[in-house]
Amino acid sequence: MSDGEVLLKIVDLKKYFPIKTGVIPKVVGYVKAVDGVNLEIKRGEVLGIVGESGCGKSTLAKVILRLLEPTSGKIIFDGQDITKLKKKELNKKFRKRMQMVFQDPYTQLNPRMNIKGNIGIALKQHFNLSDSEVERRVGDLLEAVGLSRKWMYRYPHEFSGGQLQRIAIARALSVEPEFLVLDEPTSALDVSVQAQILNLLIDIKKEHNLTYLFISHNLSVIEYISDRIGVMYLGKVVELAEARELFNNPIHPYTRLLLSSIPPIKPKTIVELPDIIGEVPSARNIPPGCRFHPRCPYFKEKLCDIEEPELKEIRPNHFVACHLASEFLSNK
Repeated sequence: MSDGEVLLKIVDLKKYFPIKTGVIPKVVGYVKAVDGVNLEIKRGEVLGIVGESGCGKSTLAKVILRLLEPTSGKIIFDGQDITKLKKKELNKKFRKRMQMVFQDPYTQLNPRMNIKGNIGIALKQHFNLSDSEVERRVGDLLEAVGLSRKWMYRYPHEFSGGQLQRIAIARALSVEPEFLVLDEPTSALDVSVQAQILNLLIDIKKEHNLTYLFISHNLSVIEYISDRIGVMYLGKVVELAEARELFNNPIHPYTRLLLSSIPPIKPKTIVELPDIIGEVPSARNIPPGCRFHPRCPYFKEKLCDIEEPELKEIRPNHFVACHLASEFLSNK
């Protein structure tokens, strides 16, 4: 992928949740959900984030949009650090430029309002439109996501999951954003409906020149829609590369573990990997050194358990946080 203008840059972003105990609450520790993430997203690209449940993907998404306040770090959107903005200024200047589509479409919509009301409320707030203009815009948005404009007077409970997700996408598009965060937007849907929503998102991206941060634990979905992919483990990005490069040449042991979980089309293509031991540690008690080392079959004592590896470029546009990355690369 050629170099392009960076729309979003996050620098050493952290989100810690305090753990409190006692009658008089006292902080006894922290859950380090996001722990020093550095990423750039170019204008017009799709950056996929993948990892197991609990790795910090959704928290990262919410912190980027400041639905959760960061503990520290910078979120630079279109050249401005939005972590320094007060809520009023954020809502006025940036909120409509950055929108989010959540995993469960039903929870995004007010069940007491019809679809016109659910989508129109944002139009009225940001564009001060008349009722007739709102009705026209809502109808256009519904048609843009493959639904009938006549359905705007129906209520959320009258729609299927796939239709509700289309409506949620229409609502996100209503304020004409530049950047969409898509947090598991297809995971609650049937496989056939997933494909429809993914193709819809691709078409909308091209039509409106959007930039996506696409979060999922489904590797096939991530591969299909992403230009680049970041792999997260316990609050950190451990590998980052272009989608084809990541799937063809995974280097970090955790990435290789994830990809080995995909059933191969041809049995002879199965690659035998050493067993991965243990369970994912708690974000409350992150292991010292490389946070993957307690489960890593290539673990080296007095290195992996002491020093935390940095995310370094070891191939063009391919970044890995592993002390042994160069050894894995030379063995390919």
